[in-house]
Amino acid sequence: MQHFKVKLYATGETAATAPVHDVIPVFHRWIQDSAIPETLIDVSDYIHVPEGPGIILVAHEGIYSLDTEHGRLGLTYTRRAALGGANATRLRQAIEAVLHAAQLLESAPEFAGKLAFDRTQWEVSVNDRLLAPNTPESYATLEALVAAELPSAAGAGNWSIQHAGEPRELLRASARRIA
Repeated sequence: MQHFKVKLYATGETAATAPVHDVIPVFHRWIQDSAIPETLIDVSDYIHVPEGPGIILVAHEGIYSLDTEHGRLGLTYTRRAALGGANATRLRQAIEAVLHAAQLLESAPEFAGKLAFDRTQWEVSVNDRLLAPNTPESYATLEALVAAELPSAAGAGNWSIQHAGEPRELLRASARRIA
């Protein structure tokens, strides 16, 4: 599997009131300061698209977005460039990328006390229908990867992992730490 897409949801209290447009200067600052260890290229505003990509930071290796996809505000990292290693290594890279970006956003002056991410709710997709069709067999592989990698990156505990979406959508799992 390649091209993992990982979403970390905003907390309920901040999801409704976060000043989403304030992320534009933050993303531009990340480009100027090389705050993310990827080749950062540009920022685009798609906030006008309902349940869309929101505001994106384009990097050569991946895309970061503060989005409302699936009707919930969250921070998403989508790996674009192929990455060597095992599936677990590739998933771990995407998880670590979104965690790092979430920490940077939460500590940005524009979002202090206005935006927080819930590290107990995740969504993991594979943005490649050819390599990972949305089938029970592919989901079994994804579920095993998420079950192995998410607790070590996002915190130990009991995780509930469920198949999300429809067969025509990307292969997607929703994960929630329940204890």
